[in-house]
Amino acid sequence: MRTVIAGGHGQIALKLERLLAERGDRPAGIIRRPEQAADLADAGAEPLLLDLESATAPELAGLLEGADAVVFAAGAGPGSGAARKNTVDRDAAVLLADAAELAGVRRYLIISSMGADAGAEHAADPVFETYLRAKGAADDAVRARTTLDWTVLRPGRLTDGPGTGLVRLAPSVARGAVDRADVAAVLAALLHEPGTAGQTLELVAGNATVEEAVAAAAGHNG
Repeated sequence: MRTVIAGGHGQIALKLERLLAERGDRPAGIIRRPEQAADLADAGAEPLLLDLESATAPELAGLLEGADAVVFAAGAGPGSGAARKNTVDRDAAVLLADAAELAGVRRYLIISSMGADAGAEHAADPVFETYLRAKGAADDAVRARTTLDWTVLRPGRLTDGPGTGLVRLAPSVARGAVDRADVAAVLAALLHEPGTAGQTLELVAGNATVEEAVAAAAGHNG
């Protein structure tokens, strides 16, 4: 299975690439700086050089040829201003959806955030407000694509532990935290679970194994 990950040098993306490579899949990561390529190669992923903020959908579609799935894991990052929350967290996600449609790639996973629903009460920080609005707009745009088998994954507060392998995954969960390693593990499982297509799922640390949680989300209860 070839999976192309937008934002291929992100913390979750690198963990996901390593998991996919270890299970025999063929991950590829889109990066905008050539010096990031070595880190992707170390994770077992093919580096693909493209700036998502300036690329066209046909240019991006060219990198998706032969892919079975795409994952949107890009983000402007905590040090960026409000403008880049829109150009990366929103617009690049829409661009990837456009490119996936052009390339005939149906499976689309997007990493969003809890609290990204339109009309949700947000913190007073205007940049964080813009980030959540951008994520919500991206989610809405992806969910409107009838040609895509999309899954929106909305993790809670991200932490940097080693991962426990125990999560709670459902359309709505109580607010909480989750290790980036566990987010990557859930993404890897979702890629091989078509029964989760068309779902928006929230994710925090919990008591179910990743496999159990994803199977339950897909409706496999036994």
